[in-house]
Amino acid sequence: MQLIKKSIAPLLTGVIVLNLSSCTTTPTNRKTDNAVNPTTISNTASTTTTTTSKNTVTVTIYQPDNQCQELVPEKVAVSDKNSVAAAVGKVLEERDTADFNLAGYRVKVNQKSGVATVDLRLAPNQERKFVSLSTCEQFALFGSLRKTLISNQAWKIKDVSFTDQGQKIYL
Repeated sequence: MQLIKKSIAPLLTGVIVLNLSSCTTTPTNRKTDNAVNPTTISNTASTTTTTTSKNTVTVTIYQPDNQCQELVPEKVAVSDKNSVAAAVGKVLEERDTADFNLAGYRVKVNQKSGVATVDLRLAPNQERKFVSLSTCEQFALFGSLRKTLISNQAWKIKDVSFTDQGQKIYL
């Protein structure tokens, strides 16, 4: 009986640690399809952001904290051409996990309505779908993108919608 108690405690501790770490992601290197319709992206971001070099601007992106409770601002340098898509790419760099991978994305901004559409592409061998993401994973992916796009005033984005190869994502 004493042996069982000694072996169950470490096992339970391991399960708890695994469960708590499921909201964190590990960065992976991957290529993203950041093709953007250049006629729909505003290049005015450089007017209100700091220029860091000849072809880059500094923008604020948002990433979740370790507790997956708040979005933390982070200043990053992105290409001044299609800075909206470049910022989306920076946010998505952190979103791949061992069992959920994106193959790419596209960003379109309707200048009249102020709505940005982020079309996400799942990896071809991806078994998990967007609806299977945990609350923390949804917050990390969709919340980070939404806050990043709406908070950068120069882009004049008022709302963000998400699609999966053109089909609206409902969560």
